[in-house]
Amino acid sequence: MTDRRAILSGSTFEEQIGYARAVVDGDHVHVSGTTGFDYTTMTISDDVVEQAEQCLRNIGEALAEAGCTFADVVRVRYLLPERTDFEPCWPVLRACFGDVRPAATMLVCGLADPRMKIEIEVDARRR
Repeated sequence: MTDRRAILSGSTFEEQIGYARAVVDGDHVHVSGTTGFDYTTMTISDDVVEQAEQCLRNIGEALAEAGCTFADVVRVRYLLPERTDFEPCWPVLRACFGDVRPAATMLVCGLADPRMKIEIEVDARRR
C-alpha cells in the first residue's frame, strides 16, 4: 500500500475549495497550482515577477515539507492570463529550474482571481 499524505499551506483557499497545497503519494509529490499570494498575510503583489518569486517560495516550502527540493522536480506547468507576462519571469524560473531541466508547459488561461498573474504547478519525485 502506498503512503498518501496531504500538505497544507494554511491558505484560506485550501479550506474554501477543498484541496491541499501538495500531496505526497509514495515517492511522488504533486504540488497544486500555486499563486503569488503570501499565505501568512493573504496579500499579493501587483508585479508578475514578484508573484513568480512568491509562487516559488510557496512551492519550495511544500517541497521541503515533502522531503524534496527543486532538484527533485520532474514536471512544471506555468499558467498565465497574459502571454507577455511570461518572458519577464524567465530569470526567476531559470534560477530554480535551469540546472534541473524539468519537462515544462506554459498555458495562457484565466485564473481564479484577477489579481493573479501567474500560477505554477510542479510534480517531483522523492529520491
